[in-house]
Amino acid sequence: MPLSSLSLLPLHRAPFPPTSNYPPPPPPSRALLLPLLRHSPLARRSPVSRARAVAADGMAAATAAAETPPTLLEYMGQAGAADDLVVLVAHVQSACKRIAALVASPGNAELSRGKAGGGVAVAAGRDAPKPLDELSNEIILSSLRRSGKVAVMASEENDLPIWVSNDGPYVVVTDPLDGSRNIEVSIPTGTIFGIYNRLAELDHLPEEERAQLNSLQSGTHLVASGYVLYSSATIFCISFGAGTHGFTLDHLTGEFVLTHPSIQIPPRGQIYSVNDARYFDWPEGLRKYIDTIRQGKGQHPKKYSARYVCSLVADFHRTLIYGGVAMNPRDHLRLVYEANPLSFLAEQAGGRGSDGKSRILSIQPVKLHQRLPLFLGGMEDMLELESYGDVQQKVNPGYEV
Repeated sequence: MPLSSLSLLPLHRAPFPPTSNYPPPPPPSRALLLPLLRHSPLARRSPVSRARAVAADGMAAATAAAETPPTLLEYMGQAGAADDLVVLVAHVQSACKRIAALVASPGNAELSRGKAGGGVAVAAGRDAPKPLDELSNEIILSSLRRSGKVAVMASEENDLPIWVSNDGPYVVVTDPLDGSRNIEVSIPTGTIFGIYNRLAELDHLPEEERAQLNSLQSGTHLVASGYVLYSSATIFCISFGAGTHGFTLDHLTGEFVLTHPSIQIPPRGQIYSVNDARYFDWPEGLRKYIDTIRQGKGQHPKKYSARYVCSLVADFHRTLIYGGVAMNPRDHLRLVYEANPLSFLAEQAGGRGSDGKSRILSIQPVKLHQRLPLFLGGMEDMLELESYGDVQQKVNPGYEV
């Protein structure tokens, strides 16, 4: 029977209305299928051709499987990451999936507007927390406790570091939900974190003191750092000291899948990111730099464009992909859990993190909530910016937004 005659075969239709009194139709018989198979394209080939076709199909399937990008944890296994670090990152990604669901939930706007802590005063250097910040903080702390791999957690949401476990080999510093004030208007937010080795030589000190000193390591000692961007996609960007890599959350599988391997910041971009409304509070050097590049009169002959989200993770992520410079020139961003982790990522991607004068990672923190100016970007853009000298904003009238 030719294939064209298939349309003439009687169709087996389920009775209507359905009822249990009617059994399902029987499958087509072998006698009916054999003539069809004899006339199929594969059947008309010689045995050798059929074998080659089957082998080609097998190779195609194997190739497709080989081309499937690895998940975050698979990538760490392939890269030979320490088992303890794999376990820790698995718990960090689990916490960030929960935060991603939280910031996308219908009730997040109310949480972002409220005030946390019953109006209790916060320590100097900390922003006033909101319920959504504190909830994100609790999610991360809970995950780190369950991992069994963390000795200390230092967070933007806590006045002091928290001693988690006497057995944990790592120290985690974090801003659990950067940009939470933007959630009400659906602007991207993010989580930032850094991972250090626990300093065993401090174990003889009182708990509070050793927690503090473990948290105040310089960025040069980072084992890993990363951020998670909560936006149109949820992207987990991380470095273990051998390049910067981006993983996107696949909502079908619930896994972070490698989508941006070995990110390299373009040495020269064409975008600057800063709050231009503060122009008249800037020092002369910064005003001159911005005026020069947006007129196309700098070292790069093209005019720069401004892009500013006012969400550190979002502005940095764009800079990481497109190049240029993202900056906050006043003493506003925290060295320990914002500037150090992001500067580590920038350097691993071929860029630079600076306070306008010095390399961020070489600065020794002296306080947990220490603030400083932050400039992040491609190497050529950053060197041109620093050549203007006076780029740190000293006027700080206390902006509401």
